[in-house]
Amino acid sequence: MSTLPIYVWAMVLAGVIGTTATICVMLWRGATTAGVSRHSATRVAVIAGIVWGAWVLVSGLLANAEVFRFQPTKAAPWIAVAMIVPLVAVLLSTRVPLVSRILDQPDALWRLTLPQFFRPVGVTFLVAMALGYLPAVFAIPAGIGDIAIGVEAVFIARNLRRGIVHRSTVWFNVLGLLDLVVALAIGVMAAPGLARLLVVSPSTEAISLLPLVLIPTTIVPLAVALHVLSLRKLRVGAETATVVAPVGNTK
Repeated sequence: MSTLPIYVWAMVLAGVIGTTATICVMLWRGATTAGVSRHSATRVAVIAGIVWGAWVLVSGLLANAEVFRFQPTKAAPWIAVAMIVPLVAVLLSTRVPLVSRILDQPDALWRLTLPQFFRPVGVTFLVAMALGYLPAVFAIPAGIGDIAIGVEAVFIARNLRRGIVHRSTVWFNVLGLLDLVVALAIGVMAAPGLARLLVVSPSTEAISLLPLVLIPTTIVPLAVALHVLSLRKLRVGAETATVVAPVGNTK
């Protein structure tokens, strides 16, 4: 566990809780829009919240035991496993009939974009850099990239709520994924371990320790899934601006 100040913990937890809660609310609203009973809508939202909350708890316990910690003399695959397994689980969950029905709604893109409002949680990387825990080569692109995606999500969601999909929506999701890939790549290359290619001081060891490790293990899988599902809904070769059904219109 790192010795980062309590306010950094608060920032990370705000991102984790905010992202999870928003997804649960969007599931509930999507279910009611799809004509599902309030009881069933509440059940799917609560189950999603409990399952992901349990993963956050397990991830925290594993991190407290330093399972994810980068080691100078050996490979540390567990942080990658902790990102990939939940990501695959989230994507597979979309095959559940009720979840699939929710995602088939005309306003699904809007609902998939709203949770990205919490992407600016990446500002914690900049704070950790200022405190001397992370190198600039990682913190600046990762932090600024997350902030930019979070801010852009507001404008993308506004357009989607109005029923308009621009080509910028595609680019938003592509760049959102690229931001995560670049951050993870630099994070690994500048970390203690056999895959270290960037020798900087400090290293990126802090992202494998609490509280920062909760970002790659519990927020990144959700962010990636949201982008992937959004891109699945979009037609890459569509017109520059396409009018779709406004939010709330199920016809």
